[in-house]
Amino acid sequence: MVPYYQIEVIRYHLRVSIDIFKLKAGDRHVHERTFTADEVRLFAEVSGDRGAHHLTPDAQGRLMLHGLLTATMPTKLGGDMQFVARDMHFDFVKPAFSGEKLTCLGIVATVVAQRSRLKVAFSFTITRDGGEVVLQGTSSGSIYRKSEAVT
Repeated sequence: MVPYYQIEVIRYHLRVSIDIFKLKAGDRHVHERTFTADEVRLFAEVSGDRGAHHLTPDAQGRLMLHGLLTATMPTKLGGDMQFVARDMHFDFVKPAFSGEKLTCLGIVATVVAQRSRLKVAFSFTITRDGGEVVLQGTSSGSIYRKSEAVT
């Protein structure tokens, strides 16, 4: 018989693409995307960061991404598994630009099962085509076993 908390998690995670019951240290998760100039301008409006270095095109017509816009890539991976971050640390290694294909590789560092949650730690690296690192960091937090646990 499946314990009640697992049934609740299955209902809560129906749209999740990562099976949290199989999550283990060493697992690798990838998210790729290309940000547009319109997304950079929208992020400038939403965040209030309208620095000229983000809104003035470079010689190739590209806009420099905000660091925290780039940092949405690992949060997408966490969202796929209903990960609630407790802390996130970023090292902005190089600027990234609109029109560049970026790849975020998230690696599960640790998984500790507790009664109401999984405590999870990740490392992540974002690279542009060619493998050049633009951002790297870590995050730790929880994946709750029941949807009611997150308030």
